[in-house]
Amino acid sequence: MDRQTFNQQLAEAARGLAAQRVTADTLQRAVEMATDLIDVCDLAGVCTVERGGVTTRAATSPDVALLDEMQYDLGDGPCLDELRTTDVCVIDDLTSGAPWPRWAARTVELTGVRSYMGFRLYVDRTTLGALNLYSRIPDAFTEDDRLDGLVIAAHAAVGLSAAATRDQMHTAMRSRQLIGEATGILRERYRLTSSQAFEVLKRISSQQNMKLFAVAQHVLDTGELPTDE
Repeated sequence: MDRQTFNQQLAEAARGLAAQRVTADTLQRAVEMATDLIDVCDLAGVCTVERGGVTTRAATSPDVALLDEMQYDLGDGPCLDELRTTDVCVIDDLTSGAPWPRWAARTVELTGVRSYMGFRLYVDRTTLGALNLYSRIPDAFTEDDRLDGLVIAAHAAVGLSAAATRDQMHTAMRSRQLIGEATGILRERYRLTSSQAFEVLKRISSQQNMKLFAVAQHVLDTGELPTDE
């Protein structure tokens, strides 16, 4: 694809991304844009990596989710290693000298993928996001593909950022609800004012090194304040 055609299609895809109102749709459009605009790209996906594992957020094929899950199962792969320290990772041939030999060998065996290109997407301090592109051709990705991938990664990063903001707002609202309900229980049981009940929750949180919402959840679950025992 020549550069003018690519730029025209990229602009059209960007307008399509801007029209998406749902985060999942935005991420799905971003990975579809990768396979549409980068000729050698056979598979594409966006994932997030947290302590609990690797989560596929969007993919052009079920094989992408399989490759993401294998990284966590094997403890081996670009999202668990290389993309934690670099913005772009390119492996020309997974059959020769890949930094993650177990994941690379399984990837080739199960999907026929030979080339990999990944882009780190910033989400927050504890969550890594990645745009992963795969080709079944060795030495597939060129420098132009890398530059084009950076543009697509920027769109995916916007989608992930929106998802993180939404999740944070949901968590904050849920925590506020829990604390309010726990405060109500303490008010009724110990004949406290709202301010006094809230101070009790804060004191327990500090003394026992628990998150405030965790103290509130304990009160709701048990009807009692948590103890040191």
